[in-house]
Amino acid sequence: MSDALLSTLAEALAELVTAVETSDDEDLDPDTAVQWLANTGHTLGRLGAADRRALDTLLHEAALRQPPGPWRDALIRVPERLGRPGGLRGAAPAASGTAAPVGTGVAWAPGTGSPVAGHVATCEAVAEHVLRFAALVRDAEPTTPVPTCPGWTLADLTRHLGAVHRWTGHLVRTRATVRVRAEDVPLDLPSDPAAYADWLTAGAESALAALSTAGPDLPVWSPGADPHVRHHSRRLLSEAVVHLADAELALGGPARTVDPRTAADAIDHFLTDAPYIPWIAEPLAHLDRDGAVLRLTARDTGAVRTLALGGGGFTWSRGSGGPEPTAGVVAESTGELLLLLHRRYPADDARFTHTGDRELLDDWLAATAL
Repeated sequence: MSDALLSTLAEALAELVTAVETSDDEDLDPDTAVQWLANTGHTLGRLGAADRRALDTLLHEAALRQPPGPWRDALIRVPERLGRPGGLRGAAPAASGTAAPVGTGVAWAPGTGSPVAGHVATCEAVAEHVLRFAALVRDAEPTTPVPTCPGWTLADLTRHLGAVHRWTGHLVRTRATVRVRAEDVPLDLPSDPAAYADWLTAGAESALAALSTAGPDLPVWSPGADPHVRHHSRRLLSEAVVHLADAELALGGPARTVDPRTAADAIDHFLTDAPYIPWIAEPLAHLDRDGAVLRLTARDTGAVRTLALGGGGFTWSRGSGGPEPTAGVVAESTGELLLLLHRRYPADDARFTHTGDRELLDDWLAATAL
């Protein structure tokens, strides 16, 4: 079956479901409408997870082909009407104790599929991570210290993550074209830290709804290199991955294995945005390591990233071409490499193997601390 036919069938299904759902009582008996939608949802519910995910993507792409307005908004909600609620309600955390990697959604890159499919997958992965984070902190002592965020407690960590969600949702909903300070966005923070988990999930769901409705290519101001909605879904996933690890480590457990595709995209996102972050760009400009080359390698995928310092900053590329590295670090997994770059693991941890000038890595980590 051709892609064009699949897309056309998905668009026809979305429009039919929306027409039934929005019909007037005089046009269609409400009980009949509910029954039709329930029967359709039941039939589609027999699809496997991969097929259902593909269908959701096709439905979302069909909605985004329509001009902004009430009809497109209604089309975007079709998966929910068919029993696949979006946002956090549509995601479920893995059972306690499972060792499955966290998060399989990755943002789109050339050659990997459609931008909308990547955006949808990224939003779903954000929901998955936030639910896991909320489950961890819900019954934990809010004053528990977070060693990987010195001076912070679990309550502080939850408040930070929730503030990022609300700021992101505000930027996307208002189609911001200039910087809006996060401090200027109302948080509606509960007075009791015990209520933070529910506050967190509510804010995340609102942000994800805004991201899904907007689509990845909508221009929106961002604090990084890409002023589009896709920047914000990728950033939310990076934040969720790293801060979930913070919570897991704070509560005495190991950080759950991160899906290598998710970790790889988070690393790329970080390296691309670093020059735009003032408190990183300024220290890098004064490193005085022009000509130094730092190579980052992950054994699980074999992926290599090469960072060349100079000109008051750095450039980076995938692969091991170019001059010999001044220093290198090898991690067993891409997720471990991500957490090293965010200083969640110390560089002298046994997870990492070093070559060359070790001080270069230490200087880089000190300069890029968030």
